[in-house]
Amino acid sequence: MKKVWRQPLFVTGFTIIFLLLAGSFVYEWVFGNDPKQTQWIEENGRPVESWPISPRFESPVHIFGTDQLGYDLFTKIIIGAKYTILSAMAIAALRMIIAVPIGFFIGTTLRKYRPVINSLIDPIHYMPITIFAFFILYPILWMPMEGFTTTLTERIVLEIVILSLLTAPIVIALVANESSLLYKQEYIMASKTLGARNGRIIVKHLLPQMREKLFVLYGQQLVETLVLFTHLGMLQLFLGGTKVSYGLMADPPMSISYEWAGLFGDTFRYLGGAPWLPLTPAIFFAILIFAVSAMMEGFTRATNDLVKVKRRKGVTSMSEEIVEWNREQLREKMTLLKSGQR
Repeated sequence: MKKVWRQPLFVTGFTIIFLLLAGSFVYEWVFGNDPKQTQWIEENGRPVESWPISPRFESPVHIFGTDQLGYDLFTKIIIGAKYTILSAMAIAALRMIIAVPIGFFIGTTLRKYRPVINSLIDPIHYMPITIFAFFILYPILWMPMEGFTTTLTERIVLEIVILSLLTAPIVIALVANESSLLYKQEYIMASKTLGARNGRIIVKHLLPQMREKLFVLYGQQLVETLVLFTHLGMLQLFLGGTKVSYGLMADPPMSISYEWAGLFGDTFRYLGGAPWLPLTPAIFFAILIFAVSAMMEGFTRATNDLVKVKRRKGVTSMSEEIVEWNREQLREKMTLLKSGQR
């Protein structure tokens, strides 16, 4: 693990995510969850610009401008960072928690039925997950005329569970296929000959061998979740709920939690007149995806360096170490059997 923290890419990605989360929680602790609002900008005592105010990089106030209602856009980005990042992490983690045990079970105990299970899961790759998620989440996240009957936390938890279950079968198939390939290796066969059960094989052999791949798979699921958030944001279905105004002079749908996909979907219609409104959350989305990708790349490089070090020492892989150990155990067992027969 020390080798991973020496990788500049991993440290860079981790630092970006940590600063975004820390800034979001510190801002909430100091100022609360209410963004600043400015009606106009004055110069020499005369108003020169009203909302939406364009970015002013020369001043720390409204560095990214304001939205169509005068709320500071950078403040909304900071407030929504914790909801966006932690929810995406929770969805990716829940997918892995569901998929890894089931995938290992299919790849070992149910190997004979794996082709049938894959044939049932493969069509999910071609299904529009965003559309399915929209129809399932719409009754939960779209505010009715009488208002929400659930809390913000309850809606976020329901969305996390639903989005995790929708794509969990695909992750299950990936883990099952990979574990099935490893299950055919020589050191696994030797362990089975020595009497090891599938549970022990999974814990002692398959899980250590797939640890790096599972980390990368988690990062991939995290990125896919962020992309799914943007798709739902374009459909005006926002994380934690979509605030809807009903009436003749109603405001457009708005994000309650200020999560980035909601900010992007809520302001996309201003791309022509006020491009900083949708581009600011899009840029932060790109920064977050870059941070996750950098962590995955740094982790991969660190693990590859460990393999190279072992090869220099005369050990080609961990698998050969296990195979050699199993062979020694098998020889000892055969020797005991022969001595007992004599």
